[in-house]
Amino acid sequence: MTDKEQKNAAKKFAEYWRDKGYEKGESQPFWLSLLRDVYGVSEPEKFISFEEQAHIDTHTGFIDGYIHSTKVMIEQKGLGKDLKKAIRQSDGSLLNPFQQAKRYITELPVSRHPRWVITCNFEEFLIYDMEKPNCEPEQIFLKDLPKEYYRLNFLTDTGDENIKKEMEVSLQAGELVGKLYNAVLKQYKNPDNPESLKSLNMLCVRLVFCLYAEDAGIFGRHNMFHDYLKEFEIKDVRRALIDLFKILDTKAENRDPYLEGTISEFPYVNGGLFADENIEIPNFDEEIVALLLNNASMDFDWSAISPTIFGAVFESTLNPETRRSGGMHYTSIENIHKVIDPLFLDDLKKELEEIKTYKQTKTRNTKLLEFQDKMSSLKFLDPACGSGNFLTETYISLRRLENEAIKMRQKDGQIEFDLGEIIKVSIGQFYGIEINDFAVSVAKTALWIAESQMMHETEEIVHMSLNFLPLKSYANIVEGNALRIPWESVVPKNEVDFIMGNPPFCGRRYRTPEQIKDVEHFFKYKDIDYVACWYKKAAKMILDSNIECTFVSTNSITQSSLQQYPITDI
Repeated sequence: MTDKEQKNAAKKFAEYWRDKGYEKGESQPFWLSLLRDVYGVSEPEKFISFEEQAHIDTHTGFIDGYIHSTKVMIEQKGLGKDLKKAIRQSDGSLLNPFQQAKRYITELPVSRHPRWVITCNFEEFLIYDMEKPNCEPEQIFLKDLPKEYYRLNFLTDTGDENIKKEMEVSLQAGELVGKLYNAVLKQYKNPDNPESLKSLNMLCVRLVFCLYAEDAGIFGRHNMFHDYLKEFEIKDVRRALIDLFKILDTKAENRDPYLEGTISEFPYVNGGLFADENIEIPNFDEEIVALLLNNASMDFDWSAISPTIFGAVFESTLNPETRRSGGMHYTSIENIHKVIDPLFLDDLKKELEEIKTYKQTKTRNTKLLEFQDKMSSLKFLDPACGSGNFLTETYISLRRLENEAIKMRQKDGQIEFDLGEIIKVSIGQFYGIEINDFAVSVAKTALWIAESQMMHETEEIVHMSLNFLPLKSYANIVEGNALRIPWESVVPKNEVDFIMGNPPFCGRRYRTPEQIKDVEHFFKYKDIDYVACWYKKAAKMILDSNIECTFVSTNSITQSSLQQYPITDI
C-alpha cells in the first residue's frame, strides 16, 4: 500500500466511524477494520485477540484487545467517554482506562507485557509508551487519522527478526528468573527485610551468571554448574552454593591444594561479582532445585540471550519498583540506535568502509590498526544508565566493527599480529551512574555477558581460544544520584567523548520528595520535567570541551508553559 493509498484508506475509515462507537458491539469491528483497511493486515482476526482473560485477585478481567506480535494492549471505551477519568470497577476501585490496563499487565507473564498501551473511545486514541513511564500519552484524533496514520504504524511493525528472536529468548529468561526469585523469596525467614531482599537480588545475579557461563563455555565445559549442584542432596545445596561462590572469588594459587571434585575445576572469576561472602542465602527446597537443574539449566540455553535486552528484563523482573509499576521500562535496541548511530556509529561505519577501499595490504592493515586504536580510545558516559542497555548495545556495536577490522587484518588465513593485541575495545571504556544498587549489579553483569559473546565471535574469526576469565575489575558503573554527584568523579571531563542515555521523565505530580528537591536544586521554574535536570548538568559538563551529548526526550521540556519565562529564570 502506497502512502497515498493508505492516506485515502484512513480517510474512508475516519468518515465511516465518525459518530459511531458502542463499546460492547462495535469495538471489535472497529479494530479489525482499522488493521485490515488502513494498515493492510490480510487476516486481522488472526493478528489481534479480543477479551483475553486476566485473573485479578478474586475476580477475572478481560483485556479488550491484544496484538501479540507487536506487544500492543488496547483498552476500549464507548464514544464520548473521558479516557482520563476514573471509572468505578466491579471491586469498587476507581481506575481510569490506562490504570485498568496496568492492572491487567501486573497479572501477565513478563513475556506478554506490552510495549504499547492504547486507550480509545472511537474518536480519540491515547498512546502510552511503556518504555517511558510517567510520560504523558500521545494523542491522536480519529478525524486527524488521514494525515497522522503513520503515528499508529507500530500496530503492525514487527521489527527485525533477529532482534525479535533475542527479545523472545530474553523474555523467557526473565520468566525463569522471576519464578526462581519467587520460590527463593519464600525460603527467607524475614522476606520483607530490605537486607534479605538485597541478598536475594545478588543471589539471582550470581545464579544467572553461572547459568550463562556454563552454556557459553566460560566455565570450561557445558553443564558444569548443573553437574556440580546435582552431586548434592537438596538439604546441602545451600552450603554447596556458598562454597562455590567462595571458590569463584579465589585465585587458583590461593585455593586449598587438596581441593577435589567438580568444585576444583571452576575457574577464578574476579570482577567483584562473588566477593561478598556475607549475602544471606536461605535453604533451598525441592521446587527451587528442580527449577535450577531442569528448567533453568537443562531446558534453556542462556548463551542465546541478548545482554542489551536481558539486562532490562532482569531488572524489571526482580526490582520491586518496576514490578509494582506494571511493566518493563527500557529503551529498545532500535531506539538506542536512533541515538548512537547519528551520534558516532554512522561515522565509524563510514570510516571503516573507506579503509576497505585501500588496495595495498600493508597500508590497509595500518589503517585498520589505527581504527581499532581510535575505537579503543573513546569513552562513553550514561548518567542514568539503569540496567546498562545503552552502554551494552554501544559496546556490542563497537566490538562488531572491531571484528570486521580483525577479519580484514588477516592474510591467507593467518593472523598478522600477536594474540595479546587482537581485541582492543574493552568494557572499561564505558561509564554509568545509577541510583538503584540492584540495577548497578545488573548493568555490570550485562556488560560481562556482552564481552563474553563478542569474544566468542572473535574466536570464530581468528580460530583460536581467548581467555575471558578472570574478569577485569571495573568500577565504572557507579551507584549514586546522578543529579547530586559530580560526573567528573566518575570519569574526568577531558576523557569523555560522548554522553548519552534515556534519563527519567517525570512530571511534577509524579515526583518523590527527593526528586522535588533535585529539580529545586537546578531550576527556579518547578514545573519543568525532571529530565531537564540532566540537560542542565550535561550542558555544564560539555562546556568548553569536545564532548557530544544526546538524550532521549519528549517535548515536555519545551512545552508552551515555559515560553513565558526568560531562560535565566528557568
